[in-house]
Amino acid sequence: MLLVLLILGQYFGVTLTESTAVVHSLRLRTIQWSNVQAIRVERFRGAQIVVIYEAGGRRTRLRAPITGFLCRDHEFGEKFRAIDRWWLDHRGPDWTPVLLPGAQWGGPPVPDGNPFTSPT
Repeated sequence: MLLVLLILGQYFGVTLTESTAVVHSLRLRTIQWSNVQAIRVERFRGAQIVVIYEAGGRRTRLRAPITGFLCRDHEFGEKFRAIDRWWLDHRGPDWTPVLLPGAQWGGPPVPDGNPFTSPT
């Protein structure tokens, strides 16, 4: 079972392009940077994962990068910052934040009142 997870793990993650994030999971999913409202680190089943929030309210959990007790990734913070920086640099000059109805964010409120501000 562990061997199967290791082999499948090679196919999970995200590819960053100029205009999209291509999420590799059981199927490919393409997310336009201009549609992304936030990229956050959240806890899920005892691990830290990266979650992409879209303007329509959809949340996409990335299967990689991930870090937790059984799968410690010492470069997790760097990988998260790379994804977040890529989004900030490629979301476009016309990007504007959209307040999601009923959005619940973990952690303290951000100083400028914008829940979509990057935590880094």
